[in-house]
Amino acid sequence: MGRPLWFVAGAGVGVYAAARARRAAEALTADGLRDRVRGWQVGARLFAEEVQQGRAERETELREQLGLRPHGIPELTRGGEAPPARTSPTDAPKENEN
Repeated sequence: MGRPLWFVAGAGVGVYAAARARRAAEALTADGLRDRVRGWQVGARLFAEEVQQGRAERETELREQLGLRPHGIPELTRGGEAPPARTSPTDAPKENEN
C-alpha cells in the first residue's frame, strides 16, 4: 500500500510544480507583465476613487456639523440678513471713486 501512495503523491507534486512553472514563465512574458501593470493601474484608480469619495463624504459631514454652506462661506449674519456673496475680486467695493 505504501508504494502506490508515494507514486500518486509524487505524480501530484509533479503536476502541481509543472503548472506553477508554466504560470511563472507566462507571467514573465511581455504580455504577462503588461497584464500585471494594467491590473495595478486599475487597482490604483479604484483606490483613488474610493479615497476621493470618502473625502467628499467626510467634508460634507464636517460642513454640516460646522454650519458651512456647500461653497464654503460661513453662514454668519449681520443684523439678521446674510452678507452678500462676492463672485470675483472685481466685485469688491472701490474706495476712491471720482
